[in-house]
Amino acid sequence: MDRINPPKKGRSIADSFNAAIEGFLFVVRTQRNMRLHFFVALFTVLLGIYLNFTRVEMIMLLLTCSLVLISEMINTSMEIAMDYAESSHSQWVKAAKDVSAGAVLVASINAVIAGYFLFFKDNVIARLFRAQVLKLSSSDWHIYVFILTLLIGIVIISKAVLRKGRPLRGGMPSGHSAVAFSIWMLTAVLCDNSLVVFTVLLLAFMVAQSRVRRNYHTVWEVAAGGLLGAFLTLFLFRLLAV
Repeated sequence: MDRINPPKKGRSIADSFNAAIEGFLFVVRTQRNMRLHFFVALFTVLLGIYLNFTRVEMIMLLLTCSLVLISEMINTSMEIAMDYAESSHSQWVKAAKDVSAGAVLVASINAVIAGYFLFFKDNVIARLFRAQVLKLSSSDWHIYVFILTLLIGIVIISKAVLRKGRPLRGGMPSGHSAVAFSIWMLTAVLCDNSLVVFTVLLLAFMVAQSRVRRNYHTVWEVAAGGLLGAFLTLFLFRLLAV
């Protein structure tokens, strides 16, 4: 078995976050079940925001989705570790893999049951077919949480598919640029003060320029992120706002 070098001391916070996100993206890229769980989790969270879940309901939904994703990641880690075990321990290797897979099964069953109670209480699903099916709620902030969640999901999926750059440094599109210009577009839509809108736009350009200056992104990656964040925010806000 190859010797695993101990982690280097004095790693920056950004490096630690990169390592954690790279671990998550590795599972998304290599494990079909993880991709399925991630898409289902993203959809259910967006649906919960759409249906105006209470804080307690959203917390329960997020905990349930996180439990499934975490279980799948632990299962993948266990499978990788067991693949390096000696063949003489094959019986125990199989048992370890089966137990970790069982943990995913338990988490998935729990998610199905929790989803039933959350989404089918008081005919919640029936609301989707009412006259205001395309309306989230009257709260601008509530709508933007939905938009930001979807935007981050799109950025993560794009980086996982294109397999370019590190999660917080590089890749198509630039997540920092996408969020910065999304915030600017939201400000432009909601604020009547031109000076405030211009200031936020200037800050968004500064964020984008810093990613290029530090060689984390190319100009095209930053431009793609900015356009994605701005136009997705404008389109969905106009579509969903009451």
